[in-house]
Amino acid sequence: MQQNASAPRQAPPLVLTIAGSDSGGGAGIQADLKTMLALGVHGMSVIAAVTAQNSLGVQGYWELPAEAVRAQLDSVLSDIGVHAIKTGMLASTVLVETVAEALAASDAPSVVDPVGVSKHGDSLLAPDAVAAVRSALLPAATVVTPNLYEVEQLTGVKVVDERGLREAAEAVKALGPRWVLIKGGHLPGEPADLLFDGEREHRFSAPRHDNRHTHGTGCTLASAIASRLALGDDVPAAVGAAKEYVTGAIAAGFPLGAGIGPVDHGWRWR
Repeated sequence: MQQNASAPRQAPPLVLTIAGSDSGGGAGIQADLKTMLALGVHGMSVIAAVTAQNSLGVQGYWELPAEAVRAQLDSVLSDIGVHAIKTGMLASTVLVETVAEALAASDAPSVVDPVGVSKHGDSLLAPDAVAAVRSALLPAATVVTPNLYEVEQLTGVKVVDERGLREAAEAVKALGPRWVLIKGGHLPGEPADLLFDGEREHRFSAPRHDNRHTHGTGCTLASAIASRLALGDDVPAAVGAAKEYVTGAIAAGFPLGAGIGPVDHGWRWR
């Protein structure tokens, strides 16, 4: 039966990413928008920084002025609106504070990926901005998704095995987010992540794939969680669905350039 051409079409759920641009296309804004498309939501972007980046690392980055970030936020939020927000690389104190204000003023759930370094170990957050992440950004977050390096950077807690995940979760939760997802993928053994809201604890495990091409994993996971929240999942269900998606993307990661290639955001279509 042919659809009536005049019937109004409804927009899919709306998700906004606030992050840095990855010129290599594997992480940052580019990974976020690919993830959102793959999960059936409409992705929008506020670019906070521009990186010169490839499979070998980050050769440089330039943060945008706060007024440019604020103008992008105002444009999207005042006209289109959002069902969920994801943040990634914010680079500086002033940008962290600018974005934190927007999250605090929005009713939409927010997923904060507190990006500190790149996959290659390149710093993506000014040292003096860490305090602003602790005091302004994390208290405005629905879910925060630190890896083990970021846990140590934010709280001083060093996790060496899976038994330390709960201590890490409690330390990050004390900084104010509603939920904490500690990513334990760099620990020995089967990868395990811990989701914690101060009382309830959910553990997520996944097979470890023998694939070095994992660039963009953190961005992809956080964007997938935000997408699932926009689609109506509660937080544990959103994390579970996002974990399934990113695990498949890691398994399908492919070589690119001379270094570490990206996860495959379109793995379900191939």
